Amino acid sequence: MRILVVNWQDRLNPEAGGAEVHLHEIFGRLAGRGHEISLLVSGWEGCEPEARLDGMRVLRRGSRYTFPLHVHAGFRDLMKGGQSFDVLVEDINKVPLFTPLWTRLPVVGLVPHLFGSTAFQQESLPVAATVWAAERLMPAAYRGADFVAISESTAADLRERGFLPDRVRVSYPGIDHTVFRPAAARAEAPTIAYVGRLRRYKGLDVVLRAVAQLREQGVEVRMLVAGQGEDAPRLQRLAAELGLGNRVSFRGFVSEEEKVRILQSTWINVYPSPKEGWGITNVEAAACGTPSVASDSEGLRESVLDGETGFLVPHRDATAWVSALRRLVEEDGLRARMGDGALRHASGFTWEATTQEFEDILQESATR
Repeated sequence: MRILVVNWQDRLNPEAGGAEVHLHEIFGRLAGRGHEISLLVSGWEGCEPEARLDGMRVLRRGSRYTFPLHVHAGFRDLMKGGQSFDVLVEDINKVPLFTPLWTRLPVVGLVPHLFGSTAFQQESLPVAATVWAAERLMPAAYRGADFVAISESTAADLRERGFLPDRVRVSYPGIDHTVFRPAAARAEAPTIAYVGRLRRYKGLDVVLRAVAQLREQGVEVRMLVAGQGEDAPRLQRLAAELGLGNRVSFRGFVSEEEKVRILQSTWINVYPSPKEGWGITNVEAAACGTPSVASDSEGLRESVLDGETGFLVPHRDATAWVSALRRLVEEDGLRARMGDGALRHASGFTWEATTQEFEDILQESATR
């Protein structure tokens, strides 16, 4: 097949995150199977306008903030160059680009999650209102499209919003089990880790407060925060105000290799977000035999099995976070049992299976 993928960013973009990893894992493998993949994305200062990446042709147009103004022109440039496609995939992980309105190609929407009202917890009022309004228009604009959701929670959200139920499929993300696997030893001191983007809506401040409360209770734990984002200065100020000192280490951006070492060595992985499509870091940690404590929220209920691979707790309830973290720190047997359960849970997810599911869906959509 000849497949055009439209996403806001490719994985080399400085702002890239889990959505880009997910996209490249699937479509890089599809390129390896002989499919012709073109990736239309935004650029950044100093980037190459065209590149080859993971077997795909990458075209970069506009910037993070101007991409919606350039994406249609980029599509026209492709078509003028004599390129033709069997299907278009839009990775809808920010503001939808409404691709069905400017192409007659079959469209497949890949949806990690829609923001809904959580946009108002992260963005300014004008931006949040724009995201909220754009999502409200999607069921009508994408009525003829097929959708792939990365979790049952996201699929249920799409159906509740008015998307056609029989056009919504679920395909869980995979894990590279040659990379994410248990290591020989854990950190000597009790350690918890967060790996991901630092954004206000993610709720990492509640974990910092929980660490401070644990210290007051005589339970000393270290916390590693790996990732970057606009909320980093606020979180660093909060850690200082709480008197956490060297108990919290902000690592900033870390390489993929360092990320794996963190998830292998930490005692507990944390994910305090109010809404996610899946929470892939929870499953990456699970593949390393590491239990998680996460918010009891959509998407995360599937990547963390409460009482089996870790604990799900009310999102903003610091007391509940303290209780769950303390149990896993102090009860060695519980931590080992949940680590074993996490490893079993993660074993069911592979990128090869995900790629095969996606290939089947694309072939079906292209011939519909």
